Amino acid sequence: MKTVDISIVIPLFNEAGSLQQLCEEIRLALPEAEWNYEVILVNDGSTDDSRQILSELALENRRIRPIHLTRNVGQSLAFVAGFRAALAPVIVTLDADLQNDPADIPQLVKALEECDLVSGIRAKREDTWLRKISSRLANGTRRRILGDSVTDVGCSLKAYRAQWLREVPAFNGLHRFLPCLLEASGARLREVDVQHRPRLHGESKYGLHNRLWRGLYDLVGVRWLMKRWQAQLPIDRDGSR
Repeated sequence: MKTVDISIVIPLFNEAGSLQQLCEEIRLALPEAEWNYEVILVNDGSTDDSRQILSELALENRRIRPIHLTRNVGQSLAFVAGFRAALAPVIVTLDADLQNDPADIPQLVKALEECDLVSGIRAKREDTWLRKISSRLANGTRRRILGDSVTDVGCSLKAYRAQWLREVPAFNGLHRFLPCLLEASGARLREVDVQHRPRLHGESKYGLHNRLWRGLYDLVGVRWLMKRWQAQLPIDRDGSR
């Protein structure tokens, strides 16, 4: 594939029912005459027909690049696999379940012109009351403990300057804290409202146990990491002139 400007990274696990519509919505949101992009779909060890469907979609559209993991490693590490495969200087992330609207991608990329990271805020969430409450509690607790300013870290619709993602530490739960880690390391953050839609296919992979309690447990390790990790070294780029 020739040089691309945007890499769209999408992890998925058993989302066979959503994949064709997802790729079609991305195509409509980013007309080929205006956008030069690739779609990296990371199959996180799916046990349904996702692998076959991805292969068929890749044959139909040269922009689609499937990555098949040999076992299920979780959303965070699937994101990391996509980041490492991405060719573009801009990386956009979203979920495969169609709750994120690809039509929001252009506004995220536009907003990235003035910062290093754009994080979506689900202005009107189409989720169950339990997911809304657990997310609100987790976001509030995280902000108090880590001191970050990210409103809705659970929204997967984000845009990054790729250089900030090249050295991210790979650990389970990373996707819940990645914007916080980057902001703490000096990345300029901007937030924009995005759409959120009801799930049409498949089942949610998260519940109270693996979203709220696990996220709170991870806070201890992330707090330690934030005090010691430097995403980019403070090199004087003009010093050799």
